[in-house]
Amino acid sequence: MNSKPGTLFLIPNTLGNDSRAEQLPWVLPTETIVQTSKLTHWSVEDAKTARAFLKAVDSIEPLVCSIQEMNMSEWRGVARNAKYGDAVKPIDLLKPLVAGKDMGLMSEAGVPGVADPGAELVLAAHKLGAKVKPMVGPSSILLGLMASGLNGQRFAFQGYIPHDVQERITKLKQLESESRKIQQTQIWIETPYRNLAMLMACFNTLSPHSMLCVGMDLSLPTEMITTLSIADWRKRYPNELTCAHLQNRPAIFLLLA
Repeated sequence: MNSKPGTLFLIPNTLGNDSRAEQLPWVLPTETIVQTSKLTHWSVEDAKTARAFLKAVDSIEPLVCSIQEMNMSEWRGVARNAKYGDAVKPIDLLKPLVAGKDMGLMSEAGVPGVADPGAELVLAAHKLGAKVKPMVGPSSILLGLMASGLNGQRFAFQGYIPHDVQERITKLKQLESESRKIQQTQIWIETPYRNLAMLMACFNTLSPHSMLCVGMDLSLPTEMITTLSIADWRKRYPNELTCAHLQNRPAIFLLLA
């Protein structure tokens, strides 16, 4: 056995499913695409998504072997694995790394380890003494923050906030209060089919003067990024019907009170 572990490459995925081959030259540097094409061992969040991504890579930079020949395992996190009775642990998926093989880690969308269960595998790789190499690619969190015009010096990512109506209201008020107190941009994501419920909760809960940015379909041709005060959001979208086109689209929300 090789005494030196391989390198864990953190490979960014596209943020949208459509036309991956067309997206790649736009969202990934050449170095990232070339490195991706060289890897034969993978741990991925979703194998179907990973195969579609690798097929797109192959159209630009030929893969070192066929996708069928690759060693590919899925990882959805300790909590989710336990829920379905899966006894697999992070270290179990890194056996190729221990044997000196380079591995790729891929999320379903965006960059691995950020709002993603892959962070558990990254930590396990560090414990093994393996080199971890993050590759450049799209992150909806940073893209949204960059384009929001809100405070980029002090910000916090909150992940998902509660979808229970009352708990969501309470959380939004808390985030607004913290944002106002320390001038911190609050960032969160939502399941696309709950976009309208989230927007209506923001419109009805937050102060008219608070600034809200909504970024949708980031990096895609249908991208939409809008920053307005809550008062102006209410004027533009007075009811759910007027903002129905914002439903079912990948979105990120940013708030500065």
